[in-house]
This record gives sequence, structure tokens and C-alpha cells, in this order.
Amino acid sequence: MGNSAVLAIDEGTTGTRAAWVTSDGGVHGLEYRRLSVSSPRPGVVEQDANEILDKTLDACRAVLNRAADEGVDIQGIALATQRSTAVLWDTVTGQALVPAMVWQDSRYATELAILGEEWNERLVASVGRPAGVRSPYLWAAHHLRETREVEVAFRERRLGFGTVETWLLWSLTAERSYVATTTNATSAGGYILRDHAYERDWIEALGFPSDLLPELRQDADHLGHSDSSKLGISVPVLSAMGDQHAGTVGLGCLRPGQAMCVHGTGSFVDLVTGSNMPARPGLYEGTLSLAAWRRHHETTYAVETFTATTGSALDWVCSTLGWFDSPQRISELAATVDGSNGVMFIPALTGLRMPVVEPNARASLTGFSMSSTLPEIAYAILEGIAHSVASSVEANEAVSGISVTEIAVGGGMSASDPLIQMQADLTGIPMRRLNSCDTASLRGAAFMGAADGLLWSSLTEAVECLGPGDLFEPRLTAAEQLGRRDAWNSRIASELALVRDS
Repeated sequence: MGNSAVLAIDEGTTGTRAAWVTSDGGVHGLEYRRLSVSSPRPGVVEQDANEILDKTLDACRAVLNRAADEGVDIQGIALATQRSTAVLWDTVTGQALVPAMVWQDSRYATELAILGEEWNERLVASVGRPAGVRSPYLWAAHHLRETREVEVAFRERRLGFGTVETWLLWSLTAERSYVATTTNATSAGGYILRDHAYERDWIEALGFPSDLLPELRQDADHLGHSDSSKLGISVPVLSAMGDQHAGTVGLGCLRPGQAMCVHGTGSFVDLVTGSNMPARPGLYEGTLSLAAWRRHHETTYAVETFTATTGSALDWVCSTLGWFDSPQRISELAATVDGSNGVMFIPALTGLRMPVVEPNARASLTGFSMSSTLPEIAYAILEGIAHSVASSVEANEAVSGISVTEIAVGGGMSASDPLIQMQADLTGIPMRRLNSCDTASLRGAAFMGAADGLLWSSLTEAVECLGPGDLFEPRLTAAEQLGRRDAWNSRIASELALVRDS
């Protein structure tokens, strides 16, 4: 295969990355462009989709220029994107018409809760999740009624709609591919898991016109060719998938019982269930049944639970409050103490998802005394994230009916030894951190797109190049683990009581 490689793009919430991936699993020439996220009022989280596209193009061009200088033969493109972030654009000008609604948004939580009273039972059975607290389709329907530019563009048949992968595929391909891929559609809450089809009755009940829906495609598929006028090369787009799903594949989690935990803006725990649907969908509103990926016209399923604000919580503590110089400093200080001395942090800046979905819950930092120190606060911040991961693992096991045997960790915060050891201690499950795990989504998208003979003969062969990594074994006794988990759950119950009493 010589110098053959795939251009991999990971368009996340707070930044866009691009690199080329080679047959040994190496990620090369990495470029990163930071993205802005705004929250103009409580519950509303937005981004500029035009900035997302511009930064993606800029990162890709830089990688391609370097690849050309080094004689690398880019043979295809693989894409991973943030999920459920929705875009409306003008298909004539190619410009977004309104700010994109980010997946952390909850502005329509009340409206969806009312609709959920009628729809939740059907939705959990068909799409693997209840109405939830956000919907790209409901968001678009509001703009169609309330935003003149959007309404006029729709009437004149020049309105585009989709989540970020649809927006980027349309913008980057010569064919103007107007498609939605399985793992992004499943995250948008209108995808029938067993049928690879839209849940059109639900989508139309939200007021969204079904003729605006992008064509459904697999995650590994021929999705068009890159527009040479924008990227300088014309190669096939081989895959497009949600970033957490790409992370699951990129961390080698292919078999039932394997789970991954990826830390980014939020912390996601995905447990692969294989060809079988989860045993108890709907047991927890915050645990979602979904398509892990789809290729060769077969779907692999998974369950997922996440905490929306963990990496962003660290950024907030550092940037807004100014308590620490960087997230790395938090980890360094936490490593100098044995515990938090009673300080406890709940990273719920945009609400809770476990044990119930409560968008009105807020983050808290409690348990201070005159003896509390900055390292103990640092420890508490990381422990709060680790507790959230433990709650996600417990929920995933209960919903899937499958025990987790090992968790592969990835994302930026996985570089923190204290955090990953806390996760092992609080879950009682070994944590495996692979080399370059912070680029798992890039690698996973490449695995998905190039595992039919381009760089690898199969997904199994692709993940063999990952190596063993570092293993973090649990250190707490069962009684110690239970005691810490009980204290955390009691604190969560107190926070929920405050919301309900207010």
C-alpha cells in the first residue's frame, strides 16, 4: 500500500481536526482549528455553521498540502462529526441562514415533554429513545414558521437541512451530496433502528416537511467525491459517522460487551450489543439505544449514556472562573492528594441525564470547609466526571442486559491518569488507554471507510494495529466502591429535590 492514506476529518463541537491515517493506524499531520460556541440565554446553545465549514476547509487544506509535500497518496476521505447539531442553509448561496442548534441545546424541552406523553412509548420501541429535550426537526420547524429567510428559502426550493455531516457532505462534494448517515440519523431521534428508515409520522408530527429530509445512507458508503475546487483533490468520500461512533470503532470496540468512554465536550459511554437490539430500551430516559454503525447493509447496535458537560466544565472552571491555569493543571494537582476531603462536584452545567433527564438541574460544587485545598477541589472535579461515567456504565448494563468486560478510553481528558484511575475504581472495571487515544474518532472514521480493501481487509484487521495500550485496574474494595457511589447518588438526589421544590 506504500504511501496510501485516507484524509480523516473530526468535526467536533469545540474544534475541527484533520489528519491523514495510514495502514498502520498512524495519524499524521494533525491540524486543529478551534470553534466558538455561544449560549445567549439559558437552554440555548448555538454555533456558526459557516465557521464550521470554513475551519474544516482550512484544516483539510493544511493537511493536504503537507501530505503532498511528503509524497502521501490520499485515496479517500473519512468524516466524523458532532451529532444532533442542526443546520439550515441556502442551497444557492451555500451559506447557513441561522445559527446552528448544538446538541447541548434544550430550548424546546418543555414542548417535547408534552409531545412525549403521547409519543414516548412508540419512539422508544422504534427509534430507541424518547422525545428527549432537543430535536433538529422541531428546531427546523420553528424556523420555518418564525424566520422569514428560512420560510422563503423553503418556498423557493433552495433550503437545505441536516445535521453537521449532511452540511459538510453537501458543501464538500462535487455532487452536492444531500444525505444523512445512519449514526447521525439515529442521534437526531427520527430513525427506525430495525428498518434503516425515517420515523416519518413523528417527524411530521413535529411540523417538519418530510420532503426536506436528506437521503438515508450507511456510515460506510460511497458518499460522493471531494470538490477539487475547494480541496484541490477529487477522491471518494468513503464514510461519514457520528464522532462517538467513530470513537467506538477507533478504540477497537467491535464485539458485544466491549465499551468505550470518550471524553470531549461531554463524556460518552457506548456499549456495543452486536446484532441484537438492547434488552430493556426505555429503562432510563437518558440511556439511548442506537445504531453503533451500519455497513454492508447490516447494523450493529449499541446503548449510550452521556454527561453533556465535562470537558466543557473543565474549560469553564479554568477560563471563566480562573481557578486553574489549564485542565492539565487540574490533573496535576489532583494527583498530589488521596481524595477530595468531602468536596463534591456535579458537572451538570446544562442539566442532568442520569438517573433522570432533568434539563433544569445545575452544576454544583459542595462540601467545602476551612481546611479545603485547591488540590482537593481539583480531585473533586475529576471525581465528579468519573462518577458520571460510572453512572453511565451502570445504566448501559441495565438497559442492554450485557455486562461490560473492559472499557477503552479516549478523548483529550483520557490523558489524565488520576481521572482514568478514578473511573476504574468507581466502576470496578479495567480501563484500557490506547496509544494516541485522543485521535480515536479520526482513526475510527478511517477504519470505517477504508476497511474493504483500501487500507485494511476488514474492521477486525484494522483494529489489530492498535496495540495493547495502558491498563488501569480497579484498586478499591467492593465496600469502598459502594460507599463512594452511594454518597454520589445521595448528592444527585438532593440536587433533583432542589429542582422539584423550586
